[in-house]
Amino acid sequence: MNIHEYQAKALLRQNGVPILTGEIAVTPEDVVNVATGIGFPVAIKAQVLTGGRGKAGGIKLAKDAGEAHSHASAILGMEIKGHTVKTVLVEKAGAIDREIYLGFVMDREQKKHLLMASTEGGVEIEVVAERTPEKLIKRWLDPMLGMQPYLAKEVAYRLDGRPEVAKKLADVIQKLWQVYVKVDSTLAEINPLVITPEGEVIALDAKINLDDNGLYRHPELEALRDTTGESEDVIKARQMGLSYVPLTGEIACVVNGAGLAMTTMDVIKHYGGDPANFLDIGGSSDPAKVEVAMRIILATPHANAILFNIFGGITRCDDVAQGLVSVLDRVKLTLPLVVRLTGTNQEEGRRILAAKGIECLSDMDEAVKRAVHAA
Repeated sequence: MNIHEYQAKALLRQNGVPILTGEIAVTPEDVVNVATGIGFPVAIKAQVLTGGRGKAGGIKLAKDAGEAHSHASAILGMEIKGHTVKTVLVEKAGAIDREIYLGFVMDREQKKHLLMASTEGGVEIEVVAERTPEKLIKRWLDPMLGMQPYLAKEVAYRLDGRPEVAKKLADVIQKLWQVYVKVDSTLAEINPLVITPEGEVIALDAKINLDDNGLYRHPELEALRDTTGESEDVIKARQMGLSYVPLTGEIACVVNGAGLAMTTMDVIKHYGGDPANFLDIGGSSDPAKVEVAMRIILATPHANAILFNIFGGITRCDDVAQGLVSVLDRVKLTLPLVVRLTGTNQEEGRRILAAKGIECLSDMDEAVKRAVHAA
């Protein structure tokens, strides 16, 4: 789950990371009022869950009320990589001497946390790694040991050799690490982390990505989710515990298990088709989940066929069949339906569907071929 800059900064502020004074606003008039209260000059920053805001014109400096109103009017409502700007962060603008990149990320390949830092702040870290790799500092952290103070100091001195500044940088490194671990994030970065002419260290921007699998431990963070850019289907699927990702193909899929769902998509492509979605009902035997899944894919406008691919282990085939029949009793089926049902209670499941006039296959390849042909 991604959160906005102002939300990430609130988490950093709660943990002692220096942040500039700022408030969010949703209208040009709000922006002027907030800016007047903070004091000019101010930065007006679009709050969208994507990068490239500056290049798109989503970040502007205003030195008076007139500029603040003009910039806010231009930014609010603009589109940035498909995201509509509905909120801006109005923040006190300050003098900048140097910009630094600082971030923690989960390195799944190494099975360790990775600290990355660079003297080239304000630039996408991928660009730094490609063009000036010598300026990118990497330190892998053992999950059991975490961020050791000596390591924070070593990295801080490489970023800035002045003892009074390095001490402040080391403190921010430790505090960012604490936030990264505390909220179960997969990414926590400050870019740029600025050093002022007076030697102060301030987080000018912040990005935090939260691990969905850890949100059950943080209900207060779940409340930060911005659903304005999500479809009703995505929201409903998440509420029911379904893993759903809309795609652009013509074969709508309902599958149990992420591995089988990925395999199903691969086999569809192999036989010349294109999946319309990734939809994993998981190991649950709840017919209600199947019904919700079916309603979601029936609402997919570009789908030309539906493929159910169920391999019952924990999932019971009869429960899946019951959920499918339940929704078909209330919704008219307008697309060809292909069902592959095998595993736990498969005979009972097939009997339930046969009573509804639905044929069940046992071979996945055959089912996929039929779905591709039907689409």
